[in-house]
Amino acid sequence: MSWYLKVLQNYFTFSGRARRKEYWFFILFHMIFLFVLAILDASLGTMAAGGAGVLSAIYGLAILIPSIAVSVRRLHDIGFAGWWYLIISIPIVGAIVLLVFHVLDSEPGDNRFGPNPKLVPAEAGA
Repeated sequence: MSWYLKVLQNYFTFSGRARRKEYWFFILFHMIFLFVLAILDASLGTMAAGGAGVLSAIYGLAILIPSIAVSVRRLHDIGFAGWWYLIISIPIVGAIVLLVFHVLDSEPGDNRFGPNPKLVPAEAGA
């Protein structure tokens, strides 16, 4: 949960690097929250005609910027510019390429985006 909160604390931070661990724990908790909100939407009857619930939509909009920011920082960690995030706009292939990028290991040592977060001493509770 601390990794999820770390991403939220860096809401508008597009600079720096994000470890795989930070990114994937954020995604894990994001999916758990979406699942819980979908159940709440279904039980409260707040589902829209298109299938999206009101609570899920509000959460999705609130988390949009931090999810893009952590993805950009993840790209920085492997040595790519954040502009590579726009590859997601290519249907199917773009999502697959971005997924592969997010699975790759960190670039060893420092790169132009900052020090390797694996080598930075761990914060308390992280």
